[in-house]
Amino acid sequence: SCDKGSVERHNGLIWCFSLKGSGLDSYTAEEVFEIELWCNRHPRKILGCHSPEEIFSEGLDKIYSLGAA
Repeated sequence: SCDKGSVERHNGLIWCFSLKGSGLDSYTAEEVFEIELWCNRHPRKILGCHSPEEIFSEGLDKIYSLGAA
């Protein structure tokens, strides 16, 4: 799949926060949430140096503007 590289890159970003050999069960829900926020706010070259959060917000804005018309 053409998305495989992007998925692997995202997984690599997540593992930056983890010690080798530790699982996600060693993190609190708040810590996982903070990692999630960081990943979604991190700019990506594939998204034109925008973050996934920015792209998602733009998409929602488009959807809401269509509903108002």
